[in-house]
Amino acid sequence: MAPVVSQLTIDSADPHALARWWNEVLGWRHAWDPADDEEEVGIEPADGSATAWLFLKVADAKAGKNRLHVDLRPQNGSDQATELERLLALGATRVDIGQGDVPWHVLADPEGNEFCLLRSTPDEAAAADAADAEQATGA
Repeated sequence: MAPVVSQLTIDSADPHALARWWNEVLGWRHAWDPADDEEEVGIEPADGSATAWLFLKVADAKAGKNRLHVDLRPQNGSDQATELERLLALGATRVDIGQGDVPWHVLADPEGNEFCLLRSTPDEAAAADAADAEQATGA
């Protein structure tokens, strides 16, 4: 039997500020009521639809490109351009990691952690996957 992922842990200089920022980006909530002196903050979707994130306070500064990053999709009913504008207004920055001319945007959160904003919504991605599967089976 395989283990279950409990949470994604993110090192942070200011876990409270970074958790607040990602809560705003994702529309999530705090997993518990964090005290101001705690050195960790958890966030999660209210409906439990995704793995929780835990932000830990660390003294080390971020160095280099992330080895792990998050890919975000615009929510159904929105689009990439609208979501890009919203993320930039919240404080995300554009990042060039050598990606070249691609249909997604590479951005960074306020502490420099890279993430990508993909082009299609969840419904559009599911429809494309279904069409690819249908084509592969010859149906």
